[in-house]
Amino acid sequence: MTEHKAEDITPTDSTGIPAETMADYAEELEASFKKVKEGDILTGTVVGVTDTQVLLDLKYYAEGIIDKENLSNDPDFDMKREIHPGDEITATVLRLDDGEGNLVLSRKEANDRLAWERLRDMLEARTIVPVKVSGVVNGGVIAKLEGVRGFIPASRLDASYVEDLNEWLGKTVEATVITADEESGRLVLSGREAAREKALEEKNKRIARCEVGAVMDGVVETIKPYGAFVSLENGLSGLVHVSQISRNRIKHPAAVLKEGQRVTVKIISTENHKISLSMKAVEPDEAPEDEVFDYQGGGEATTGFGELLKGIKL
Repeated sequence: MTEHKAEDITPTDSTGIPAETMADYAEELEASFKKVKEGDILTGTVVGVTDTQVLLDLKYYAEGIIDKENLSNDPDFDMKREIHPGDEITATVLRLDDGEGNLVLSRKEANDRLAWERLRDMLEARTIVPVKVSGVVNGGVIAKLEGVRGFIPASRLDASYVEDLNEWLGKTVEATVITADEESGRLVLSGREAAREKALEEKNKRIARCEVGAVMDGVVETIKPYGAFVSLENGLSGLVHVSQISRNRIKHPAAVLKEGQRVTVKIISTENHKISLSMKAVEPDEAPEDEVFDYQGGGEATTGFGELLKGIKL
């Protein structure tokens, strides 16, 4: 006689069809013990659509209903065209009983809450997202993100302050979330960071294309104790370190240079996305090397007293 283990035997009824067990009702049992309260967000399957309501199967002892006005913020939303049996919908519980034992739900409120959650996630992650400028207001522009009306200040619309906001109407901006306050409904966006990052990437690409050894003209932009920044004819700028200004010793760049002065320079390095320039590399070979230029507060270049004594025989 063949022995059978208990777990190998499937109970059947008199017709030979497997008998139902408690395991077959596990999902229903779990649903019957599920605790639901107002404000909870539930997901259900659409089982019916009428002219005024959507009926959901929530795998719960009660079904859920969503009235037409609680489905969408879009005034052109067509319930029968966009919602069909079998669709899954996430909604917030408004009331536990509509008087007929059904849960009253709102997809609109759930969408709003979930949208703010996603906005907070974007804020924390500094996510860059495209938004379309849909309006111009005092001090900035309007753009929607996750269905929420957002404000972009003129100072943060681009890499620098934007004077003519109307030029941006209809344009797409790569933006980050800088304020997401659900309680006040305040959403503030910024396109400045992404614009500056893009500009920096483009600048670095242009610097990488610069040829070390190339000689070009430029204009002195600013003067610092350690050197002078020169605006080059290719639209970029670089630094002439004080040691690269002249074969003569220079105590201060202002001793021989002034802002706005045109100079000829040679590119000697583009390491770390920075252009290093040299003026002395393009000086004539016969240029003197022992004269010292000092800088007086009045902006005049003078030679050192010791240098003046050189060559004088007593």
